Amino acid sequence: MLLIDSHCHFDFEDFTSDRDAVWQRCRAVGVEQLIIPGVEVGQWESLAALVCREPGWHAAVGVHPWWISGLQQTDAQLQQALCECAEQGRFVAIGECGLDKLIETPFEHQLEVLRIHLTVAAELGLPVILHVRKAHSELLRLLKAFRLSRGGVIHAFSGDVELARRYWAMGFSLGIGGTISYPRAAKTRRAVVDLPLESLLLESDAPDMPLRGRQGERNSPEYLPVTAGLLAELRGVSAEEVAARTRENTRLLFSL
Repeated sequence: MLLIDSHCHFDFEDFTSDRDAVWQRCRAVGVEQLIIPGVEVGQWESLAALVCREPGWHAAVGVHPWWISGLQQTDAQLQQALCECAEQGRFVAIGECGLDKLIETPFEHQLEVLRIHLTVAAELGLPVILHVRKAHSELLRLLKAFRLSRGGVIHAFSGDVELARRYWAMGFSLGIGGTISYPRAAKTRRAVVDLPLESLLLESDAPDMPLRGRQGERNSPEYLPVTAGLLAELRGVSAEEVAARTRENTRLLFSL
């Protein structure tokens, strides 16, 4: 059973002391590839160097909403920097970028930075990895305006089936992770059953988004088979079917 983790912050300091050992355990359980998103401009160079170490590691380039307050670039400079970095060989997407109404960064500034990311994604024909909290209406309006040819993924999807269908109809996959391990996430668990399997990607969001029973622990991509098993159980299919389909979905979206 081979899997791809479509969203893993494997470059974070949480993995500095044992990154190679974790990757060995990942390979042992069938996790063969990772997408490692960008979060801030100062990280991109080291991320580019990191993914060159392993053929199964791929990067995305972006500024996460939580890091927008630290931006030093003008809009034009940010757009140029995104383009130059994205055109390197191991970058397969734009992101992680998006909108978050639960942080202090002014929402208009978040919208401005996201538009830059979407412009670059449109110009380069790359998919986009999107973070969104409490801002789905605004994000849907932006995506309708940009009509990205390659679509992308709604990271850490935790909405209901109606919202999921709206994103899927616009060409966006849904990133499914530890959320579905919690019984309180009933609406999302129903959504992942009702949606076509072709619309779903598996992700860990490691070191964050731990599975139920591992709260307070460092999350890891090595636990992705557990998420695959949970999704299979919810849908009433085999874990092998979930693994094969989500793996192919991820390969197609990111041209791996």
